[in-house]
Amino acid sequence: MTGELGQVALCFALALSLVMAGAGLAGVRQANAAARGIAVSATLGLLVFTALAFGALTYAYVTSDFSIQTVANNSNTLKPLIYRISGVWGNHEGSMLLWLLVLALYAALVALLGRGGPRLTSGAVGIQGLLAVAFLLFILFTSNPFLRLDPAPFEGAGLNPLLQDIGLALHPPMLYAGYVGLSASFAYAAAALMVGERGWARAARPFMLLAWIALTCGIALGSWWAYYELGWGGFWFWDPVENASLMPWLIATALLHSALASERSGAFRTWSLLLAITGFSLSLIGTFLVRSGVLSSVHSFASDPARGFFIMVLIALAIGGALALFALRAHTLQGGASFEPVSRETTLLLNNVFLVAACACVFVGTLYPLVLDAVSGTKISVGPPYYALTFAPIFFALLLLVPLGPRLGWKRGDLKAAWRALYPALGLAGVAALAVLALISPRTVTATLAFAVAGWLIGASLLDIRKRKGARASAFAAALAHAGLGVTLMGVAGTTAWRSEALEVLGPGQTMQVGPYILRFDGVARVEGPNYIADQGRLALMDGGKVKAMLRPEQRFYPAENQSVSDTAIRTTGLRDLYVALGDDRGQGRFAIRAYVSPLAPFIWLGGLVMALGGILSLFGRLRLRAPAPEDAAESQAQAAE
Repeated sequence: MTGELGQVALCFALALSLVMAGAGLAGVRQANAAARGIAVSATLGLLVFTALAFGALTYAYVTSDFSIQTVANNSNTLKPLIYRISGVWGNHEGSMLLWLLVLALYAALVALLGRGGPRLTSGAVGIQGLLAVAFLLFILFTSNPFLRLDPAPFEGAGLNPLLQDIGLALHPPMLYAGYVGLSASFAYAAAALMVGERGWARAARPFMLLAWIALTCGIALGSWWAYYELGWGGFWFWDPVENASLMPWLIATALLHSALASERSGAFRTWSLLLAITGFSLSLIGTFLVRSGVLSSVHSFASDPARGFFIMVLIALAIGGALALFALRAHTLQGGASFEPVSRETTLLLNNVFLVAACACVFVGTLYPLVLDAVSGTKISVGPPYYALTFAPIFFALLLLVPLGPRLGWKRGDLKAAWRALYPALGLAGVAALAVLALISPRTVTATLAFAVAGWLIGASLLDIRKRKGARASAFAAALAHAGLGVTLMGVAGTTAWRSEALEVLGPGQTMQVGPYILRFDGVARVEGPNYIADQGRLALMDGGKVKAMLRPEQRFYPAENQSVSDTAIRTTGLRDLYVALGDDRGQGRFAIRAYVSPLAPFIWLGGLVMALGGILSLFGRLRLRAPAPEDAAESQAQAAE
């Protein structure tokens, strides 16, 4: 009955989403309070029935109900419980149901919090109802997770071993919280176009922050997983599916800054609306890339062209509908407030230009090979050299600009005073550059510049924290986010410029050197896991002839899936990682061993955590403030303009 219960729950959810969309959009009218109440009730019902459907599918995975097709295709009885649960979203059908659950949760938050006034909230709920209708139709007709198998197999096929990992158990839900979180900003922007745009940015800002935090954590988790699980020693490969999450993050970052200016001084009102539409549009495009089968990637879950076509139609309707609404209402939109060339608004404008340009570079690099293949049949790959030439200079320019904005006033600022306040940060940047030149080899211009910019960011953030000493925690949010960027930049520079690598074939008792480390190969032992068997390498880390530590990389074989994967061994000091992967069996007890020393690699993910912490502090600060009614927001903006 599990499958039938889930199927009925999805049908009820579809009916409620239709009511939610109709009543929410009807509630935009000034006197239609009854419709607004119906929309809120329908939204809560949508959440309940979607959660019931997701719970039914999870129960089927936990109990190994192989009469359900998606369970039979993506699970087996040998998998540990945590991976049976994560297997729910480790496939196309379950991942789309998770998407719908997160959408229902955001819609319920929008309805219950009621930020921005009843008409704006009702419009946002109605837009999210339309999105829920589209995704429910997609799930029911092309990606039904409750299809039955008759007869049911005795054992399931299992899940891709690369996805049987705690990093992949957490990574997709976190990314979805970011992707779908942008639907709330999108819904508020569309509702603002219907009822008048004033006040929407303030109402939507907590959802922007929540989406940005989730995307930041999701990208960091994905990078961490790629680093330790795939065995190639890297943390980012500019894979199209990686780019699918980076593009919405870049636009969400631009939206946060633009919406702040719209809220504080009335600038960039129209531009903020467009960014909200663009951010969610890129989330849908990312969904298409991952789910349609046009890409070959471990992250991709589908190869059915019908699904890709349906998602393309959904993208066209969402983007086209929002842009059509924008065009229809363009004549009613108010222009942004004016400001002086030297002002915080100018730095935020440049911030947005750089972020959007960086996103455009990633967009072209991701989609151009697909378009070229579709048009001419020519297959090309766009890799790190392209992004080093296009993305990196734009992002460096952005980072140079970041510390200046907070020191300039709204509408008019004092550039000389801002530079004087930043002298200590300039000094720290110089010290960082000199330290790299004096102490670290090989010396590279890129690494020296990266450390100088990192010192500039971190120094400016420390000045901000000192200036705000004694203030509420939320006052430190921007400083932490900017400092996190600097920390991550140090990690990227360290692993890129100074990584050591060694690849050797070793027999028992033989040694190899990588960077300052000496490793002795002590052979391989056969070990068994809950659903795999593995050849486990034993490598002794030597120090003065004594064993300092043992590293145990593995080559795992999963019988149910008939696949092998590498499981690396990493020893970290916090300042650098020793990374070892076990390669092929070369006979006579000899194995290929690949080892890396990655200076400052932990800083990459530490910086991501610091950035996310800054976002969390800002979110808590926002939730402490009650969103004003649109009239109050308009009044406060008028006062700011004066």
